[in-house]
Amino acid sequence: MTIYDTDLDLRTATPMAQSWGAHLRATLVLGIPMVGAQIAQLGINTTDVIIIGQLGAVPLAAIVLAAQFFFNIFIFGAGLAVAVVPMVAQAYGRGDTVSTRRSVRMGMWAAICYAVFATPLFLNAESIWLAMGQKAEVAALAAQYVHVSQFGLLPALLFAVLRAFVGGIGRAGVILYVTVATLVLNAVLAYGLVLGHYGLPALGMFGASMVAVMVQWCSFFFLVGYIQSRPGTRAYELFVRFWRPDWPAFGEVVRLGLPVGITMLAEVSLFAAGSLLMGRISTLQLAAHGIAIQLASLVFMIPLGLSQAATVRVGIAHGQGDHGNLVRAAITVVVISSVCSVLGTILFLLYPYQLGSLFIDNGAPNAPEVLRLAVPLILVAGIFQWVDGVQAVVAGLLRGLKDARMPMVIALISYWPIGFMLAWVLAFPLGFGGVGVWLGFLLGLFSAAVMLSIRFVLKVAHERRLLPA
Repeated sequence: MTIYDTDLDLRTATPMAQSWGAHLRATLVLGIPMVGAQIAQLGINTTDVIIIGQLGAVPLAAIVLAAQFFFNIFIFGAGLAVAVVPMVAQAYGRGDTVSTRRSVRMGMWAAICYAVFATPLFLNAESIWLAMGQKAEVAALAAQYVHVSQFGLLPALLFAVLRAFVGGIGRAGVILYVTVATLVLNAVLAYGLVLGHYGLPALGMFGASMVAVMVQWCSFFFLVGYIQSRPGTRAYELFVRFWRPDWPAFGEVVRLGLPVGITMLAEVSLFAAGSLLMGRISTLQLAAHGIAIQLASLVFMIPLGLSQAATVRVGIAHGQGDHGNLVRAAITVVVISSVCSVLGTILFLLYPYQLGSLFIDNGAPNAPEVLRLAVPLILVAGIFQWVDGVQAVVAGLLRGLKDARMPMVIALISYWPIGFMLAWVLAFPLGFGGVGVWLGFLLGLFSAAVMLSIRFVLKVAHERRLLPA
């Protein structure tokens, strides 16, 4: 069955003799909306922190605690959605509508199952935080938030699966539109229901949790509406006989998704542990770390978005059995990501003080000392974000080949036995302090980038024996 849509058809854009220019265009068509969506998502989180911060120090601490808790649970489940991307891309490359539909359906099934199993974690969040030594007042307030926001986990995961579908078939533009609309909706609703503007009641943290749930459901329904309103996407019949199981496809989603989820959680938890290390050094060092990590996170949205495009591009070429374009697609996205990262590195190295000043009032108490501590971290972050970008993009390339287990092992080794241990040794026994933490993470991510790159080269060499040149 041939699926028609007015958007770019990445299958017709990838003939056997596709030019480098065509690869560049196809990668940017996919990558730019995905990068923009990642930046918009970061904006949503930043908006929440800014608005809640106006309620006081305790609500601010509670929202940070609750947001990290929710995100850690979500990011593991999001691995199931990420697993759908190569499954859809390879089926799309083959022109296999049935397999595409089954992959997406079973991805949604897996998301529903995970959301149900995650419920006890939300219900026992306060006990978990108290056991970790958090202050009772903050834990109680954060628990009130997650007891409501847990109902946003399911739509968030379902949205992630449908996002994998539209991205996998080359309709990535809608992802950006929906995320920007969500950003605006979240800001308006949070400003009204949290702080009591527009004649609405000031519901504080409870209002924030309500907004989080409403925004997640709206995002999901927006994307469903797009899929059902376009002939090209509606023809996949994703929601027809939704109740019908496809256990082989479900099993593949789980087999791919669990390693991806573990990999993503390992990196997120590494940086959470980094904050704990910084806190052991000093409060000012932790504040400086926060500035550097915000800058690095913003720049990282570019390779993160491109990594998703890499999965789609390689997955389509693999599904078509086109080794030549598989290699060209990989080289193209790595070059684009590297160029963006080098520009970011130059910016960080030339203007560390100016960039750090964007995140703190220069007239605030201890601001000069915080900036003094932040500058060397920003300099390290300049190199750090390039290495982090390489490992993220190569991981995306490997996912395009449905390779998840060995990258998971590589990531776990690189992030923790190498990255975290070196960060601790450099920071404390060797006395490098906060800079030592960042240098340790830099070396860990460098190890991941090297080992993942070697893994991809070996996989491509193996695929060459299986695919026509």
